[in-house]
Formats: sequence, C-alpha cells, structure tokens
Amino acid sequence: MAFPLWRRALLLLGAAATVAPAATAPLAPAEIRQELRSLGTTGTVLHVGAHPDDENTELITWLSLGRGYRAAYLSLTRGDGGQNELGKDFDEKLGVLRTQELLAARRLDRGRQFFTRAIDFGFSKTPEETLRFWNRDAVLGDVVRIIRQFRPDVIVTRFPIPPGSGGHGHHTASGILAVEAFKLAGDPTAYPEQLAQGLTVWQPKRVLWNSFRIGAAGPGALNGPVFKQDIGGTDPVSGQEFGTIAARSRAMHQTQGLAGAVNRARTGPNEQSFMLLAGEPATADLMDGVDTTWTRYPGGADIDAALKAVIADFKADNPAASLPALVDLHRKFAALPADPLVADRRAQLDRIIQSCLGLEVRTTADRPEIVPGEKVKFTTTSRIAATNGRSILQLGADGKSKPLPPGTPEVIVSEVTLPATLPLTHPYWLLEEHVAGLSRVADPTLIGRPESRPTVHLKHEFAVDGERIVVEEDPVFLTTEGRERRLDVIPPVSLALNSDLYLVGPGTAKQVVIEVTAARANPHGQLRLEVPTGWSVGTAAQDFRLANVGDKARFSFTITAPANGGSGRLTVIAEVDGRSYSNQRIELNYSHLPGQLLQPPARARLASFPLATKGLTIGYLPGAGDSVAECIAQMGYVVRPLTGADLTPEKLKGLDAVVIGVRAFNERTDLKDAFPGLLAWVEQGGTVIAQYNRPNGLQAATLGPYALSIEGPAPALRVTDETAAVTLLAPDHAALNTPNKINPADFDGWVQERGAYFPSKWDEERYTALLGMSDPGEAPLRSSVLVAKHGQGHYVYTGIGFFRQLPAGVPGAYRLFANLVSLGK
Repeated sequence: MAFPLWRRALLLLGAAATVAPAATAPLAPAEIRQELRSLGTTGTVLHVGAHPDDENTELITWLSLGRGYRAAYLSLTRGDGGQNELGKDFDEKLGVLRTQELLAARRLDRGRQFFTRAIDFGFSKTPEETLRFWNRDAVLGDVVRIIRQFRPDVIVTRFPIPPGSGGHGHHTASGILAVEAFKLAGDPTAYPEQLAQGLTVWQPKRVLWNSFRIGAAGPGALNGPVFKQDIGGTDPVSGQEFGTIAARSRAMHQTQGLAGAVNRARTGPNEQSFMLLAGEPATADLMDGVDTTWTRYPGGADIDAALKAVIADFKADNPAASLPALVDLHRKFAALPADPLVADRRAQLDRIIQSCLGLEVRTTADRPEIVPGEKVKFTTTSRIAATNGRSILQLGADGKSKPLPPGTPEVIVSEVTLPATLPLTHPYWLLEEHVAGLSRVADPTLIGRPESRPTVHLKHEFAVDGERIVVEEDPVFLTTEGRERRLDVIPPVSLALNSDLYLVGPGTAKQVVIEVTAARANPHGQLRLEVPTGWSVGTAAQDFRLANVGDKARFSFTITAPANGGSGRLTVIAEVDGRSYSNQRIELNYSHLPGQLLQPPARARLASFPLATKGLTIGYLPGAGDSVAECIAQMGYVVRPLTGADLTPEKLKGLDAVVIGVRAFNERTDLKDAFPGLLAWVEQGGTVIAQYNRPNGLQAATLGPYALSIEGPAPALRVTDETAAVTLLAPDHAALNTPNKINPADFDGWVQERGAYFPSKWDEERYTALLGMSDPGEAPLRSSVLVAKHGQGHYVYTGIGFFRQLPAGVPGAYRLFANLVSLGK
C-alpha cells in the first residue's frame, strides 16, 4: 500500500523494519562520528543467557560502544516464571514486562535483543529437567535460527556447560544449547526448513564462556583455554565510563529488584575472563583470527579506505561537508552482496547521511488506538537543515520527484482506511496457547523478535545526488503532555470477567458477570459464552448496545457444572457487525517502561470437584502480590483485606482465619511491630497461614510464635519437580483429615513446582511437619507445611506454592488449603 506523500513513503501494516526501529531525529555531531567508527567494523557478537537480567551489560556496552560491533543478547526465556518486586503481574504479563525491561536496557547499552520460544517455568535444579520441559530440539532450533539471522563471528555465553554449573538448570541449559547451536548453524542438513524460509547457513568462529567468577562454576569448569581482556573504557559521546552505562542498563530490571544497580557501577579497568567452549582458540582477544574490516567482502578494501577518509575529514561544526564522500560511499555499499550484516550497515549509513543533512521526519496519527476498518489521519512533518549544495529530492508515490528545500518544514496530511482484517495488538508469542514449556508461533519469521511487528511502519525514500536513502519510522500518537505513544489496534468493545477462575461445586450453579466496555460510539450486538462439554449456560445469548465511548454494561450468566465435576475454559464472545471479538483489555503501566496493552482472549478457568470448607470470613494481609485472596473468595469465603494496623485481637474478631500473602515478611514494613498482636489473636483461638518468604531482605525476622528460620542456599530449600512424591508425615493430623481427607492423589496435577523457601530450622517440639517431599536424588524436605498449636489457636507456616496452584484450579491444593484455614473449627 502506497502512502500518498511527496516522497516515496510506503505504509506497511504489521511489517518488519530493516533493523531495529530508527529514530527520525538527526544525530548530534559526536553521535555521527561514533556511528562512522562503528560503520567501519564488521564484527558481530552474540551473548547468550537464560533470562532477562542474566546478561553482562558491561560486556554488551563495551562491544557496542567501545568496539562498535553489532552486539546482541539472546535471552532464551522472557522471565515469565520469576517474581515481581513491583506489583502483582506474574506469568505471561511478567514476561511482557521483563521483555520491555530488556529493551530499555538495550537502548542504554546499544545492544540488540533476541528471544527463543522457551518459557521460564521457575527454578530448575538440573539442565536435564530444563531441556526435557522446554522441548530441547525446538529451542535448539530457535538458537540456530537466531545465529543464522544475526550471523555472529563469536558467541559468548553467560554460563558454563557441564561439568560446570550455572547454579540454575535454565542457566546451564543456555550454555549447552549455545554450544550445540554453534555446531549446527553451519550445517545445511540441520533445520533445513529454515533455509527454505530464506536463511542461510552460518558458522561462527568460536564459543566462549564469559566467566562471572573463576572457580564459581564447579569442578572441571575451567578445563578449556582461558584468556583475560579489559572491557573498561569511556563512551566518547556521553563521556561516561562503560561501567556507568552498564549499571544504568542493569538497573532497568526493576521488577527483579535491581533498580539499585545504578549505584553499583564498576568503573576503571575491568578485566574479565573468557574460556573456550568450542571452536578455534583465542589467546588475547575475543576476535582473534576474525577479520572485522570490510576486506572480508569483495571490493571491501575501497570501503575501508573511504571510511577512514570520511572519519578523518569529519567536521563537527559542519557535518554536511561530509555528504559528497558519504554519497560516494553509499554507491560502494550498493555493490556489496546482500546479507544481514550489510543490510544493517546500509541502514546505518542511511542514518548517518540523514543526520548530516539535518533531515528530520516525523509522522503522527490522530488517535492512539485504531479499530480495524477505520479511516486514520496521518500528519507527516519533514524538515531539512542543510544540503551543502547537494541535490535532495523527495520521491513521490507516483514516481515523480521534486526538490526538498532546506529550512522550511513541510507538513503533509493524509487519510488512510485501514483493512478490516488488521490484527489486534497482542504479543505475538501469546497469540496461541503454549504447549508445555514452549510458546507456539505460527509465523516462523517472528521467532527471535523481541516484540510484535508495529501496527503501522513507514519507509520514506529520499534521493541525494541519485542515491536513495531510507528513513524508517513507526508513526505515533502525541499525548497532551507531548509524550509519544505507539499505535495499537483494538476491537470496538472489550470484555472483562469478574474472575479468572470459577470454582463451581459438582452439579451446582454459579453466576458469571461480564462487563462490556465500548471503545467506539454505538457498538451493538450479542454476547454469549462458550463452555466445555458437560457444562451448561442458562442463557444462550444477550443483546447489548452502548451509546458512547467508555460506556460500560454488565451482563450476568449462570453456568452449571457437570454432576461429576470437571475442568476446562469458559470463553466470552461478542458479535459486532458480523465479526466475533473475544478480547480482554489489560494495561501494564510501570513508571520505568512504556505502557503495554495486552488483549488476551476473554477466558477463565473452570474447575469443579468435591470441596468441603468450614468458617465464613477470612482476613488477607497482602505481601508482594498474588491472587490467592480471589481464589479464597471462589471457595465461598468472604475475604476481608487487612493492613498491619488491623492485626490486633479486637480488630480481628469475627475472622475464622488470617492468611498472610507471599513474601509479606520481606515486603511489609508494618508487619514486624504488628506481629505480636496477630500472635495474641492466635492465642485466643485464631488461625494464621503464613505463605513463603525469602531468606534475604526480611523486614521482620520473627516468622512464627516459636523458633523458625530460612537459611542456606535457595536450591536446598525448594522442590522444583511438581510431580515429586509427597509423604504424609502426620497422617492423623487434623490438617490432613478435616474437612477434607488428604491422600497422595491430591498432589497430582500440580504446576511449576511443589514449593520454595522451606524453613531450614524450626522448633521440632512445637511445630508439626505435615509433608515430606524432595527432588529426584535428594534427601526429603520436611518443612513445606509446619503447624504449631499456640494457645488456643494454630499458626501455619508454608512454602507450598498455593499462589500458583490455586489460580491453576488444582483440586488437591484447594482441599489442603481449606483444611489449614479450618484448623480449630
């Protein structure tokens, strides 16, 4: 589709930029000089780790800003299984946030970012477990694909390979896959479907492990050749040391509690060790034996010579003086064979020429959100500062051209009707249900990309003395505060359910409330539910009509579970103007990141199984954030939110139990002083269930009425195998018998892990250990659930991952939880 502007400006819907989206404002003279130096090298390095925040930002900064190389970080996962120190967005939403944190980090250290389809499923003790869960062959294929796309000369892993250990199964697996992919990327018989899709084989020179600490990786980890290299230095543009920039980059991982990294910059010399894992040895430099000049290409010697002359003659007070030489260099680049490196560097040269011209192009839209089929107004403003006597032409969409005079901004307004089939905004890796440990991606050309392709992408073409340069941009919407916001594609209505999970007794009914919100004026149609076989909906469909943008309306449906129980998914569908929409609207707004709009399917889990409960009202003291309180409400309880000020016997009167949220002892500053009042309530007959906490950063060191502590390495305090056998250590205890009889089958179907941060020491005379469990080959852990009688009441401390199991609708987790809150009833 051609965009009718006085230049050749192609409007591409959902199309990929040639390289990472380019800014359209000209670079400053110091930045131009830096880009010219970078243009003079062909070196490419791929850094590989398992998660966001694994990367060595010092290394990436030195490679990109110090050496001028194309540098990228490949994170095998998006960190979906981690913790969130800033809010209650977990799992897929956390993966989106951590993706954006990596992109924010790369904007500072100037690296590129890649991902595989592997899902972070939480802590893993062995690489064997990790690779089995991920689908080793598929994730290996993704790493091979990214090597073939990016074509690195050298691969640098963050973690070692066996017999060394990265301290986490995902970490060690990332090293294993990097080495295996290194050996396969140049083999045309490996993943041949990638070659049919347009990629070509590529063989890097070597794989190195950038050791984070000599000897830290375990026995045998340092058997390969090791050399050291100083990666310290100063960025010539900003004047900041690489360590300072790297610390700012690392500090973007704020959901992981790393904001303080900005205060821990390593400045001065920075000697780091590199060990050979595969390929040709290096003795003094990462790039030993690698030609990082343009002489690796036929005719490249002329480019090297021309670049040296341009850099030597560059005038910071008159960048336009370099235009004749740059235009000539542009012609030389056009003669090079096409490959990803050359394409990147051609785009970089276009950016340099644009900056020397003082050419600025910016396109804004008249709205931030677009409904498919709408007409959208785009306003493009172009300005050129100087031409130095060069002929600058705008290439029109009709094939004609006209001169572009300096100084005077040109404003062109165009209206475009967008296709009715334009896909809605949503991360590409979340469009389909994932399988086991792997995201499903229908379009293989998306694999590796950090984000979905932009809704609208523009390529502006200009002619400079007959040479065509391209300025790429993603149009934005300007807010009233002057901030830029990306364009999103939305449905005419969004849908919200009143719960993510509906717990319905076998053969009984429950009300489901759907809220419909209008994104445009006067949407109307029908609303209906789809439920699994055996479930039923009281009303087949309901009509809706909303008058104004932002109007909301609620509709109630009654669902009935099968007599024998069951599980599945409920889906809400709105029919509008002959099209079906089934989208929630979830906005992720964190101050250190651009806002993110997610529009997942309007679905909820359905679970129906026998469950007995006692009591009516439960108090919930939030911790770091979870959805346990919502799950307790689905059990039929009234949930009363609590603060530290509420933890007195008088204020807790009438509650049947108090549940303390995950990591509350780490996060809450009001718990330490209020804790004695809570224990006084327990003495009077109350029941408290305290969920897990981390051993580091405890705001309140007293975790129970009697001695109880969390000490030692984290792997020793958790059971990561969600299928691990569970032993009932106190089979006659009330918590395992009333109101639900707990048996081994109640531990089937658990997700991600059994639990974490189990107490390492406790008063064994006061606390009763209920369950024993362990990962394969390890000694049983007995402290996943500890119950103490305190006065007339009960205090429970548990590392069981209820915050994951309850939202997943795991029946046994609900029965055990119901028994714990029912103690003493």
